[in-house]
Amino acid sequence: MALDQAKKQEIVAKYGRKENDTGSSEVQIALLTARISELTEHLKIFKKDHASRLGLLKLVGQRRRLMKYFKRTNKDAYIKLVADLGIRDNI
Repeated sequence: MALDQAKKQEIVAKYGRKENDTGSSEVQIALLTARISELTEHLKIFKKDHASRLGLLKLVGQRRRLMKYFKRTNKDAYIKLVADLGIRDNI
């Protein structure tokens, strides 16, 4: 279920502010979005995997809190990130 190292590095390189930036809101939101999409695909196949469903809900809540913070602190970058990731702006 976890992202492999190559995919993480690709996301960090694309959304990071610096070379090894893993703590910025953009990178964290992008990593959570990738994990959420993988879990969503997994749950389409394994409909009765309730443990993974609970993990998915926790990830969605964590991403929502990060997005709320990011929108409050840097609205222009937030709008660009939401458009780039293809997620809804419902915060």
